[in-house]
Amino acid sequence: MVCVPWPRLGVALGLVLLATFGPGLARPAAAFDFFGLFGRDNAPDPSAAALPYEVEFEVRGDDGVEGRLRDASNLYSLRRDAPPDGEVLVQRANADFAPLIDALWGAGYYDATLVIDIAGVPLQIGQTQTGANARAAEAYRNRGRVPVKVVAETGPLFRLRDLAILDAKGGRALPLADSPHRVLKLAPGDPARASDVRAANARLVDYFRRRSHPLVKAPLPAPVVDHAADSMDVAFPVDPGPKAGIGEVALRGPQGFDQDIVRSFIYLEPGEPYSPDRLDETRKSVASIPAVGSVRIREGDKLDRNGNLPIFVEVTDRALNAAGFSLGYSTLEGPNGRVFYEHRNLFGGAERLRLQGDMFLAPRNDGTRIKDIGDFRTSDIGARFTASFLKPALGGSRFDLLLDAIAERNRTGGGRFGGYTDRLAGGTAALRYRVDETLSASGGIKYERGQTSDVISNVDYQLVGIPLGMKFDNTDKPLDPTTGIRVAAAITPYPAALGSSVSFTQATASVSGYYAFDEEGRFILAARGRVGGFLDAPDRIELIPSNYRFYTGGAGSIRGYRFQSVSPFGPFGFTVGGRSMFDASVEARIRVTETIGIVPFVDAGGAYASQFPRFFGDTRMSAGLGLTYTTGIGPIRLDVATPLNPRRGDKPVVLYVSIGQSF
Repeated sequence: MVCVPWPRLGVALGLVLLATFGPGLARPAAAFDFFGLFGRDNAPDPSAAALPYEVEFEVRGDDGVEGRLRDASNLYSLRRDAPPDGEVLVQRANADFAPLIDALWGAGYYDATLVIDIAGVPLQIGQTQTGANARAAEAYRNRGRVPVKVVAETGPLFRLRDLAILDAKGGRALPLADSPHRVLKLAPGDPARASDVRAANARLVDYFRRRSHPLVKAPLPAPVVDHAADSMDVAFPVDPGPKAGIGEVALRGPQGFDQDIVRSFIYLEPGEPYSPDRLDETRKSVASIPAVGSVRIREGDKLDRNGNLPIFVEVTDRALNAAGFSLGYSTLEGPNGRVFYEHRNLFGGAERLRLQGDMFLAPRNDGTRIKDIGDFRTSDIGARFTASFLKPALGGSRFDLLLDAIAERNRTGGGRFGGYTDRLAGGTAALRYRVDETLSASGGIKYERGQTSDVISNVDYQLVGIPLGMKFDNTDKPLDPTTGIRVAAAITPYPAALGSSVSFTQATASVSGYYAFDEEGRFILAARGRVGGFLDAPDRIELIPSNYRFYTGGAGSIRGYRFQSVSPFGPFGFTVGGRSMFDASVEARIRVTETIGIVPFVDAGGAYASQFPRFFGDTRMSAGLGLTYTTGIGPIRLDVATPLNPRRGDKPVVLYVSIGQSF
């Protein structure tokens, strides 16, 4: 995530747009449609070889259907592809009647009438003599664009009257645990939209599948339209089929490593009730293996002799090697770069090895600034090297081996708030046990040796700890969750008995939750909270290495404040870190269109000198507004945040850019 203060907002937006939409920006300005928000009509100019035309829609009645007509119209979508003559234009118009009528019926207007006017000559549905329309269009050849007007009279809106769910075999009402209205999400008096009826039929299938009826059959209903009463009766036939459990899971692939590794990530138990959600969780679980490229799950078309449904899992291998780099710039932190290399099947057992190097401008935390190139020193460069190794499914079990190493030279803070310098190297070895797709626990041993310095201390330390952790995650999507919760907790004692130069126990916990108010996920309430503290620590905070104290502020914490700048202060007003912390955020993620969304948010939190967070102590708050643009890999997000209780030196407005949601 990159943060940019307000004076550089235009430059930052320009860089983001250029990187994201570079090919589009290279086209002439008239051809660029920013996010698809601005409609444009680039019909060709008049010529002797073609017959370009312009399309206008006139709706008499409910003008809210104009968008549906525009989306359904081939005349409109093909307007930039001019027909060669008037006869082809008339053929194109005739072919438009069916989708336009379907759009009107889909909106609940079953007595609607439709006329397509071509150069002043009306074309009716089913009209066989179209010579006059073609001649009228030809009169515009090489003179101007042919005017085409789609005229729709909606008539009255039809409404639903009687709704029923019937047994497809017996024709009688099917008893359900829920009322038909709750299952179908339709009720008498609702608009009789054909699209809503089709969606209700799909909900009916989902209803029975979620109740362990995998072979349910529900053909589309044949509604009865009463034109005299402007109403519609709909009977939904359904054959639920038998209840079933999960049957044998057959596995095909992978090619490069043992199937037992994949099977350790499949938590389905034979005989457990069938559930499409469980199959989706299985797909995501198997896909989490770094060496897996794709996962496809198919269901059998009939039950086995035990009344269970066979499941087929097909797995492909991922590319063995990956390498890449990135360059970035922040007007708060300066330039940064990253290179990485990853091998996804190092020893033929789906082992992942990732090597990564980062280099960045380490902000000065002594109150000085780099004024020009001659003022630059090699100590202004920060660097970090990390190596991680994952061996999944030890011996085909649910245990994974994780090895991590790090070497770093870094400075934090900068500006008037100061910060700390650290130089360290260390590593961690841990075992993780996966209880199921959502829950895991880990434990291991950690060694780190380093040196930190800030305004109150200069600590040479050696730490030997026992990190213990737990994670729970049942959210639906990693980058843009709409439902579920995430919980993580960690506690690491660093006892002197193991060789630590300073003895303390550090604990942290975080939780985030997501709730969608509608099925489409157009309005989502998201909230998160995080706390941390020392269960036991020296009375003097300066004995604890600076990089193990608590700080808040910045992206992923309290937006609008400089990274790690919300902290207790020491001499000269420099941050020194605290014994405890908390921060929290609340967001309303509102999708305005299929790709554009807005996100108002509020953040609050702080780090404190006390052992436990003082929620009414020196707590900082911020508020802001985000803009999201949905892509195939996740949302691109721009957040503008402002401190609500700023200190001297805080920027009035800061911009953050990210791929994925803020949490």
